[in-house]
This record gives sequence, C-alpha cells and structure tokens, in this order.
Amino acid sequence: MSLEEGAMDALSRRQYESLLDAAETYREVLVVRLCGEVGLRPAELARLRIDDVDQARIDPPRYLVRVPATDDREDERTAYLPTHVERELRRYARSNGLSPADRIFSVTPRRLQMLVSDVADRASDRFDDSALADVSTGDLRHYFASRSLAEHGVNPRVVKAVGGWRSFEALERYLPEPAEAEIVDSFEAVEGPSGPRSGESRSGRGAVGDDSVVRLLLAASDQYALVRLDEDGYVDRWNRSGATLFGYRAGEIVGTHVSAFYTDEAVEAGAPERTLSSALEESGHETEGWRVREDGSRFRATEVVTPLRDDRGRHCGFALFVRDVSTYYDELEAVRERREELGRRYALATRHRDLTRALLEANDHEEVETETCATLVDGGVYEFAWIDRTTMVDRRREWRAASGIDPVAIDDIVPEEWEPELTDGIDVVGTSTEVDGDSFDGAIAHVPLQYGETTYGTLSVATDREVAFDADERTWLATIGRQVGYAITAVRRRNLLLSDQVVEFELECWDDRAFFVDVSDRLECRFELDSVVPVSESTQLYYFRLEGAPPADVFDLAADEQRVTDYRLIETYEDGWRVEFVVDGASPMLTLSEYGVTIRTATVEDGRGTITAECAADADLRTIVSGFRATFPDSELIGKRESDRTVQTAREFREGLEDRLTDRQVSSLRAAYFGGYYDWPRESTAEEIADAMGVSSPTLHNHLRKGQHELLRTFFDDPADDEGHTPAGAGDGHTG
Repeated sequence: MSLEEGAMDALSRRQYESLLDAAETYREVLVVRLCGEVGLRPAELARLRIDDVDQARIDPPRYLVRVPATDDREDERTAYLPTHVERELRRYARSNGLSPADRIFSVTPRRLQMLVSDVADRASDRFDDSALADVSTGDLRHYFASRSLAEHGVNPRVVKAVGGWRSFEALERYLPEPAEAEIVDSFEAVEGPSGPRSGESRSGRGAVGDDSVVRLLLAASDQYALVRLDEDGYVDRWNRSGATLFGYRAGEIVGTHVSAFYTDEAVEAGAPERTLSSALEESGHETEGWRVREDGSRFRATEVVTPLRDDRGRHCGFALFVRDVSTYYDELEAVRERREELGRRYALATRHRDLTRALLEANDHEEVETETCATLVDGGVYEFAWIDRTTMVDRRREWRAASGIDPVAIDDIVPEEWEPELTDGIDVVGTSTEVDGDSFDGAIAHVPLQYGETTYGTLSVATDREVAFDADERTWLATIGRQVGYAITAVRRRNLLLSDQVVEFELECWDDRAFFVDVSDRLECRFELDSVVPVSESTQLYYFRLEGAPPADVFDLAADEQRVTDYRLIETYEDGWRVEFVVDGASPMLTLSEYGVTIRTATVEDGRGTITAECAADADLRTIVSGFRATFPDSELIGKRESDRTVQTAREFREGLEDRLTDRQVSSLRAAYFGGYYDWPRESTAEEIADAMGVSSPTLHNHLRKGQHELLRTFFDDPADDEGHTPAGAGDGHTG
C-alpha cells in the first residue's frame, strides 16, 4: 500500500494551521507549505531548485513550478505556486546563499518525511490533538486536494494534473456531493426553449426570481423565505423556504391572505394593506416588525415586498422576501442594555468624582451636606436627594438639606411605614406618590452618614430608574455615606484648628454603658485622664491616674469588658497609680473626638464623669451634644463659654524650654543631635559622644534622658501646669 493510499482523512484548516504554528525553523514551515499548498512529494522536494520556478503572469504576478521527474515518475509536470509561497522560497534561498541551480533541500526524501513527522508530533503535544501525531507528507497532499476541490472549486482535471495523481479515483472522495440546486442548474440547458424558462410559471406570469443564486441563498439558511402573492395579497406560491420559516404546509397557507403572517395588533392597525399599497406606489417597500409563525410564536423580521408585472407591464402579484432577524435584535438589545448599564455606571462614577471634589472644597458642616445633595442630583443619576441631621435620642430633625425637591415636600413622599430591605447597611423602599404635582414611581435609598461610631445623619436619594440600587450601587452609596462622614469630621477639626475663638463646654455623664463610669461607681474609685492617644478610627489608648481602688480590682472588671482589649500598670505613686487601657469601640471620649472636639480634661468619680472639651466657635454645639447623648443618653451639657485661643510662637516655645533644661542637658542634646546620634543608621555611638564631651557614657545617657523628657513635657503639657500633669487635649496629638 502506497503512502498516499494509507493517508488519514483530510486535515481541517485548524489542524493545518496548528502544524505551521508547531514548526520551529524556516525550513520546516517551507516544507509543510510546499506539501500542503502546492501538492509536492518528498522525492520532488529533494530535487527542487529555484530555476524550476517560472513567472506565468506579470500583473498581478503569478507563478508556476516545473516539478522535476523522480525515480517513480519519469515525466515532469507543472504545479501552481502561490505568491506567498514563492516569496518564502526565494527568501529561504537567499538566506542560505543558494544559487538558482542549487537544490533547495539538500537532504534525502526520507529526511523530509521525518521532518514533517517531527513537526506533527510537536503539534500534537502542543495543541493536545492526538490526530496530528500521525500526519504525513501524504496527508498534506490530500489537504491540498481537499481545499482545491471542495473549498475553492478548482477543476478536478487541473487538480489531478498539478498534483500528479494518475487517476481521478484518488480525488473522488474530496469532491462534494451536488446539492439539489446544483443539479437543477447543471441541467438547466437541457430543458431548452420548449420548456418553461427559469423565472416563468406555466400561466405565463413573471416568477419571483428563482435563479440559482437566490435558490442557493434560501437553501443555505432557515432564516429566509421567498413567497409569491397574487394581486390582492393572497399566497399564490409556497416553497420550502416559506415552510421552514413560517411552519405552514402548502395546503394550509396557499390562498390565505398575507395578514396571517402579521400580529393581531398590526392587522387591526391595517399594516398589511399599507405595506402592499406602499409597494405598488414606490415600486417596492421595506419594513421591519413582528411576524407570526403557524404555532403562534413571534419573531422579528425584515420584510421586502416587490410588485411583479407581466410582459405587458400589468400588475400580477407580489414577491415577498422575509428575513428572520431575531438573533440580530437579541444581540442588539443586549448591547443596548450593556450600553445603558455602562452609561449608568459612568454617570455614578462621575457623580462620585464630582462629590469628592465638592467635599474637599466645603468649608463647614452645612456646606458639606448641601453640596452632597446638589452634586448627586446634578447629572440625572438621581431625581432628588436630601440629608436629615437628626438626634438619635428623640428622633427630632435638627437640619435638612435637599436638592431637586422642596424640603417641605419630603415628608409627603416618605412612606409612613418604612419597611426597608436592609442590604450592606442601606435601606431601600419603593414609593408611588406625587412630587411637585408630578407622579413619581420609583425607589428611595436611605444611607447613614457615619464616621467611626458616630452617625451624623442620613442621606436619602430617589430614582425612577427601572434598574436601581443593585449590589454595586449599594456598595457605592455606602462608600458615599462614609466619605461624607469623614468630610464632616474633617471640616469640624480643620475649623477648630484654624479658629481664633473656641467654645469650651462641660459635659456630665452618669451612663453605666461607659466603662469607667460604671467601674468608678462599683469600686468607689476615681479616674483622672492624663492623655488620650488615638490608635485607629475606633481604638484609643487611655492614660489615667487611678485613686481609691487597687489596679488589680479594676483590671478584673476590665477583663470582662469586651471593649477593653488591653490594660497594664505603668507607675505607682504614694496616693495612687498610673494605668493604661486600650479601648476599642464606643466611649465618651471617642464619640466627642469623632465630632471634631478637643478633650481638655476628664475625671470620673462615684459613677459620674465630667469632661471638659472645646470646639470651634462656629461649630453646632447642639448637634455635638445630641450626638453624644445618642450614644450615652444619661448625660447632659452643664456649661459652656467662649474664649480666645492662646497662640504660642516658636520663640516663646524655645524660651520656655530653655527655662526647663540645664546647661549640661542642652550641651548633651546638641552634641548628640549634631553628632548624628539620632540619625539612622547612627553616625556616632553614645560612647563616642561621651568621649568627645569628656564624660562617662552613663552620665551622657542620664543627661539625654532628662533632656528628652523635658522636651516632650514642654510639647505635650500645658505650660501653665506646674504640677506636670498632662492634660488630655495637649497630649492626644490631634484635635479630637
């Protein structure tokens, strides 16, 4: 059995491309192409020279190759050489320095067969296709025959000649079976002038253009139908394309009016009659719409109606061409929905960007709220928005900002019984009401404005979009709520820092939900706050002077308190102790700091805590106190006063520091600083600084420690505090 007789079934285009992709050298690519696209055998390739290539046409250039005779085949033959293969052949010859008379592949036919086999094995492994492993040069020649005959329709006699096949029998399996339309077309001339001509019926009327091209089109797809109607629009001819698309048999539909293909709504509106009339007036009419199949199902269709005329020019019917475009419309609708979704997301992103810019430029609490509402409504993402600044204790509204709606009208559109769908902290409710005289059917989202443990109010946004407040939008709104909360806190703290006047106020809290209030009542002890150090948004580090109860008893109670995460004894005094607590979660000091308040002093004794704090003169003290009482209801404001902020210049700071430091401490600090002791990595060690100053290392360390202590004391302590106690506000390192 010959190599070609044992070849596998024809390669697919994908498999052939896989072989080319697996070729690792230019020679491997060229051998595969000469076998698969020219139809050459290995023995012929082994004798091939550049001289064997002839240019058969100049413009455009076309090439032939004289295939040399081999031991098995004594006669030369001529094969067609594709232009791109000719270029690759000459490029290979130039890169290898071959003359026109040199053999292009100076190896044996067997070696060329092995080369193709190696490429096939590589392709099989790389593309996980076991069928590729058995590909040979004979399979590549059969691929050439299959493509030429079946895909390109080349004359079989030409393929036989250029490929060197001895008979047509080897090519027969690659010849496609003729379709019905091809059979009719092939014998069209047999009918002659005596039979009905193509395009005419036995009645002599003009037919509907049933030439070969149209028949091939209709046979190739079930998405088209070509139907003949009579002069009044009744089905006159029915064929396979109409039966496939609409589902009717000829006996069921012939003689039925074309309106059977239309929806009831279109028939009632007179659409079929208008279409036929327009076709007559305009010599053809095209329309789109819903059409109905025999089983009642609908599909989107493009319809072309063309009037037909006989040899005398008289109207004799219509040609109705219908194309099912449902898939196209489905894809178009999906694209539209996606475009709308992307547009909505872009609009949301734009609002977020603009809101961020507006918040950065806001100067006070009210401006933050007003700009938030205005920015969210601007751009059409939301119909209207408002913010309620409420107290959590008595639910009394203290302030309302709104955009897109009169603030007074808001109470009329919020459902009396709010039944929210709680997701990600966002409440959503549907509503149907009137707004400024216009009906509104949509949904409202209710978003808390929070910073840490503090809620400043609620943002509400309303929209009548069909798709609103999905998971992504809820997440975005939750972020907005936190962002606005941060902005409110930031402007409060900034205004406190920049304010020349402050309001000092005093709060008293006896709420046992405050840990230190509860402990002081249970142990009859006293806590005096030295300092508060923020660790994170919800965690603070407290330093207290404890009197009246041993630390061990306090720590026993702290161990049972979830919010107290750590505690320790720092120092023991004659009349008390210095203790440290790490508190995570709600506490009086944390709540006040989130409102941008600076805590000056705090004492807790016998179940009552007294906190002295200060805020900017233009801050809304009522909102601060209401927010504090929302978390700790058992508390009240017991006093307030306005005062000027004391400003200390840098010179005054240094002069005050000089009064606290000794000459030796100043000298030691300067020598250590300029000697690089505080650099990292250190430029000098303590021993080197001590040697330079002529003192011992322990003496230097003593001066440095005392000097550093005075530096920190001067920075954190109130200069007027002669006792050396650290006020909380001076030591917390921030304005809240």
